[in-house]
Amino acid sequence: MSETMTIEVQPRQETGKNANRRSRAAGKIPAVVYGGGKESVSIEVDRKTLLDMMKGHSGENPIFLLKLGDKDRHAMIRNMQVHPLSRQVIHIDFQRVLLDQKVRVAVPIELIGTAFGVKTEGGMIDFVNREVHVECLPGQIPKHFEVDVTEMRVGEHVEAKDLQLPEGVVLIGEPDRVIASLVHGRLDADETPEGTAEPEVIKRTKAES
Repeated sequence: MSETMTIEVQPRQETGKNANRRSRAAGKIPAVVYGGGKESVSIEVDRKTLLDMMKGHSGENPIFLLKLGDKDRHAMIRNMQVHPLSRQVIHIDFQRVLLDQKVRVAVPIELIGTAFGVKTEGGMIDFVNREVHVECLPGQIPKHFEVDVTEMRVGEHVEAKDLQLPEGVVLIGEPDRVIASLVHGRLDADETPEGTAEPEVIKRTKAES
């Protein structure tokens, strides 16, 4: 389940492109905190501290306890802007959350095991949807869902409703949405003959999904 990470933040006295540039040059990330029925607050976060925290966190939906002076507030990252060339984080949107109120989040899916159809039928796993949306309390957010594909044969598939959800976690969206399917392997004319090619997971971009 999701962990809570405590981090000190500072108010931003100035906003705008030039102020944000100075903030980044000083090792800070400009950010905003919104939601929870309160006004938005402009803050900045120490870049190294935040990134070190996130590297040590295995889930994709961490809960932060933002400490601003004598005020504490729980929040989640709802948007993180990344520079297209440097790949550095340049701005973060935090959304306030209450630990006793449910939130909707996307949770990643991991496939485990080697499918029977891959080992013996020459099939390939088509990983169609790599995340699902769920609703739950912030402290109940799963780090990921595991799908065991060991027994899958060619022509079979796994749907969202087949996921094992912890108590208190509710699936949002289409229960019949396909997560992964086992399809017949295909060889191009210039590939190695049948029986020598390595089975693989079909890669699919978000746009294609």
